[in-house]
Amino acid sequence: MRLVAWNCNMAFDRKAEGLLALKPDIAVISECAEPARLRARGAGWLESEPVWIGRNPHKGLAVFAFNGYAVRLCEHYHPSLRYIAPVHVAGATPFNLLAVWAQNASGGVMRKHQLGPLRRALTRYRPFLGNRSAVIAGDLNSNTIWDKPGWRINHSTKVRILDETFGLQSAYHAVRGEPHGQESEPTLYWRDRTKDGPTYHIDYVFLPSPWIGRAKVDIGTFEAWCGAGLSDHVPVIVDIDL
Repeated sequence: MRLVAWNCNMAFDRKAEGLLALKPDIAVISECAEPARLRARGAGWLESEPVWIGRNPHKGLAVFAFNGYAVRLCEHYHPSLRYIAPVHVAGATPFNLLAVWAQNASGGVMRKHQLGPLRRALTRYRPFLGNRSAVIAGDLNSNTIWDKPGWRINHSTKVRILDETFGLQSAYHAVRGEPHGQESEPTLYWRDRTKDGPTYHIDYVFLPSPWIGRAKVDIGTFEAWCGAGLSDHVPVIVDIDL
């Protein structure tokens, strides 16, 4: 099974070929237009009904399914948690997926005592994450390098909770053996979109611990994605041999 998490930086109808070339089974796409707009612009590649949430029809969070997989939004979805979608995945390997586009700074969640959207979602969706194998994937907009003493939004706290409470680990960090905050490959080429400009690792796929030993992780290259003008983010590509 191949999972892909990518922030497409809008205009996904012009960029879908890049995703399709990766041949994903499940793709979590941030900053994606609603399905009706994709279809109006010729999205004949849609194999099944995607999940999409958002307020801006040009810029929301989507989950696409391919190769016999299907997705549906959980009936316990809470719209107050913007851009976090609990999704039931059906197919050869059924699981629950929490798709994330975490807006922290832009959503005003940067104060010391505030929980970020993902932390709130972990409390609200704890039963959903616990009743069968679960995956969390998407643009988390966070990294350990931005942690501050005592802040509730700290990335390291989320990583610890995901491991200790839900048995989930970042596939990239577990497979590559790299600590959070010391990533050798970025997923965001920020601001000027140059290879030597500010870069950060803020996109993740968290897998159940028993899946980690069966996982392979790739990060899209700057040249193929940012250099080609597709986005300021590159995809996280995770293959799991189940």
